[in-house]
Amino acid sequence: MPIIASDIHHKYSVLGSAGNPQSNPDSSIGGSISSTQIADNTINNDMNDITSAEASSGIIIYRGYFYQNKHATLTFISPRIWIESQTSSSNTDVALALTSEEKNLDIERLANETTAPVGPSFSQPANYAAGLELGSLAPDDYRGQWVKYTVNAGASATLDTYTLAVRGDTNP
Repeated sequence: MPIIASDIHHKYSVLGSAGNPQSNPDSSIGGSISSTQIADNTINNDMNDITSAEASSGIIIYRGYFYQNKHATLTFISPRIWIESQTSSSNTDVALALTSEEKNLDIERLANETTAPVGPSFSQPANYAAGLELGSLAPDDYRGQWVKYTVNAGASATLDTYTLAVRGDTNP
């Protein structure tokens, strides 16, 4: 049976040890892969609320996440990630970067959510062809990526959303 969407897990990073559950996305600022997946279509599943002071002055927030192949036997071949839909607010945007660390390794631990990771270059790939290449992932392999969420100074309150996508291939 080929790899299907439910075989690819998008998970939080956690500052503790691998396998720890992660229920607070605000703590996804590097470290080990969590045992908890990021819930789709859930408010605040990856970012905290922006305060009025942060919106007034502007802020950039970083989050570290992982994609993991949970298929029992098949390798996820040449997967790429991209921004399927950019933020719904004209006062914000997201950008992506692969972590500097190779697959199956803990990622850099940031001092706080506004500290940029060292090394990665952020971009805004908008489709598969421009997507960031994770490298093939055998069963249980994972690879980290960073999300950079920018709120421009003077942003007004809004329910902001964006969508990331991942796609690769598999042998039958």
